[in-house]
Amino acid sequence: MRLGIIKAYMLKEFIELIRTKLIVMVYLMPSMILILFGYGIKMDVTHVRTVIIDNDQSKLSQLLTAKFEHSKYFDTTVSYMSEKEALHLIKKAKIDAIVIIPSSFQRHLLQGQKSEIGIFIDAAFPTRGSTIESYIQGIILDTAYETAKKVGIEPEGVISVNYRTLFNQAMRDEDAIVPGLIGLVLLVAPAILAALLIVKEKEKGTIFNFYASPLSRGEFLIAKAMPVFLLHSINVFILFFISVYLFKVPFRGSFALYWFTSEIYILISLSIGMLVSIITNRQIVAVVLTVIITIIPGFLYSGILMPISSMEGESFFVAHTFPVMYFNHIIYDTFLIGQGLASKKLLLYILILIFYLSTLITLGTTLLKKELK
Repeated sequence: MRLGIIKAYMLKEFIELIRTKLIVMVYLMPSMILILFGYGIKMDVTHVRTVIIDNDQSKLSQLLTAKFEHSKYFDTTVSYMSEKEALHLIKKAKIDAIVIIPSSFQRHLLQGQKSEIGIFIDAAFPTRGSTIESYIQGIILDTAYETAKKVGIEPEGVISVNYRTLFNQAMRDEDAIVPGLIGLVLLVAPAILAALLIVKEKEKGTIFNFYASPLSRGEFLIAKAMPVFLLHSINVFILFFISVYLFKVPFRGSFALYWFTSEIYILISLSIGMLVSIITNRQIVAVVLTVIITIIPGFLYSGILMPISSMEGESFFVAHTFPVMYFNHIIYDTFLIGQGLASKKLLLYILILIFYLSTLITLGTTLLKKELK
């Protein structure tokens, strides 16, 4: 391997990145994605516009209403409108949930008789609807348990749940979203830039310099990818500081593990972009294709919005074919859990990333031809 020739090509690439101002995008794009999506994506459901129709007007119904009014998840309005009027408001998207407390609600419960509470929820977005349903059920069950204790009812077999949340005790959206966004950013940004490296030379005709030179295919790919790799390696530290100091995400694992796997992951991303650049002949086609094969799996199959364990069938299989799922598992461990190399699953995922990188490099070197078609 002729290091002098590689060094000359690398210098040429650095000058080209500075001249075309793409070097600005190397740092601007990842940081902007992390900040915008970190503040923008919220999984928690709060300020649910709720109307309570209290047809009982008893102490128990007022206690239940107070539970809703003092919850941060609900913006509660007590109304005496009819059920039809309330349903009309929910159809007009002016409210999100309706709770109807029937008459004789307290009397039936104290006599041990069955009493039903009517609940209507806007489930146009199913995930949000199921979350609201869980919140409402939790408040009703909490009120029922509190009332039973006040009146001295202690039925046998009552279970008292004493729970603790692990790894994200405050249930912060930032702790759940930001580490996953690092995996998305380090997949998309290096790949898009790498996708332009070879195809732009095809458009300009400067690719003939490579055809006529004694440079081997492997040396050419290294010279092309190394400047982008070195520049994006700095993003590993920038994204870490944004996550820890701006978003206050805890870091409980090994920084060396975070850095090492991130570097492997950047090389994978670069390999994806280089492969696209090799098989395409137009820059616009290369960019669009790279966006499709990075951003879509980066969101859908990374575990940011939906746990991989909850996927079934084809979606579960597809999630395991992309490297972002494996990297995000490692990232969540280093930030929130801190188990590190003691986890056999994490070790397996590191080996899978290395295998993924080796496969992409081999495929790219094979497909790159040093001749005209």
